[in-house]
Amino acid sequence: MQPDAELAAWIKLSLVPGLGGQSLRRLLAAFGMPQQVLAAGRAALARIVSVEIAGRILSDLDSPAVDAALEWVAVEGHAVLTLADGDYPRPLLEIPDPPALLYLRGRRELIARPGLAVVGSRNATPQGVSNAEQFARSFSAAGLTIVSGLALGIDAAAHRGGLDRAGSTIAVLGTGADILYPQRNRALGERISREGLIISEFPLGTPPHGSNFPRRNRIISGLTRGCLVVEAALASGSLITARLAAEQGREVFAIPGSIHSPHTKGCHALIKQGAKLVESAQDLLQELGMEGFEAPTAANNPVLTGLLADLGYDPCDIDTLCARSGLTADAVSAMLLQLELDGKVESLPGGLYQRTS
Repeated sequence: MQPDAELAAWIKLSLVPGLGGQSLRRLLAAFGMPQQVLAAGRAALARIVSVEIAGRILSDLDSPAVDAALEWVAVEGHAVLTLADGDYPRPLLEIPDPPALLYLRGRRELIARPGLAVVGSRNATPQGVSNAEQFARSFSAAGLTIVSGLALGIDAAAHRGGLDRAGSTIAVLGTGADILYPQRNRALGERISREGLIISEFPLGTPPHGSNFPRRNRIISGLTRGCLVVEAALASGSLITARLAAEQGREVFAIPGSIHSPHTKGCHALIKQGAKLVESAQDLLQELGMEGFEAPTAANNPVLTGLLADLGYDPCDIDTLCARSGLTADAVSAMLLQLELDGKVESLPGGLYQRTS
């Protein structure tokens, strides 16, 4: 960890009103580390930034906000990562506007693992939520850390799936790292802070502002090897993440759906623009060069095999399957989705399912 004086200088610069990331990097290029920037004179600073910004940099050097951030960092599991740290995520250094600071809460080691962004609509359908959780679970089992934004709908489902396996999950916030938003995902966010990792570039105490969420999307995509859009309307904010991923040289993937559903129009648009169509976890893993992983299937999972036996060869509904198997409706629904992805089961009108082989 950096000495307090050095970290305090980084935090101080990040809190200067009006000092954007590009200007901050120009100051660092001109003067060196943040302590040297703060020691420079107003005239020297004004050659890089405006006179007004130069004055702000030199004022309030003992800001209470800096002290509060240093106290927060002292808590176990909390950290602030800077551009100068050796474990700053290399993929983020490759994007046009890497954040100067990252507030971390949780398992810091996850930022060094290969990541996959899984994003989609806040107003997701039950099928979309189920798809996101099941796919994320398979990718996490393959060793990919699932990266998303803690939003309702697809994001939350992706985080849950990631937490269920070894790859775990990273939530990139549009608020300060000490504020979990939305409130409905607070419990999930707390779990991620214990079993996964919370990341934010925004100062502690930053409330939810609409402009912050599109900005954090560049970090979601930048941390990863690719971006999977599970379900999205044409106006979905997740398309911003997909566009940023493409601009950053990441792979873009999309799950197709019904041509009649507005919830999948965004995914279909991405596929038309060149995104890779994903029907199974293996499709994406092969594109990322992880062909050796075998996603759970009925062939190598005795629980799925047992459910197939309970299903029999006649159409059957979930309630009947619950009675036959002794499993909960949520468990049966999740397993039926996996069997559908494997091509072993098809859904029929009226909530029925039937074996295909």
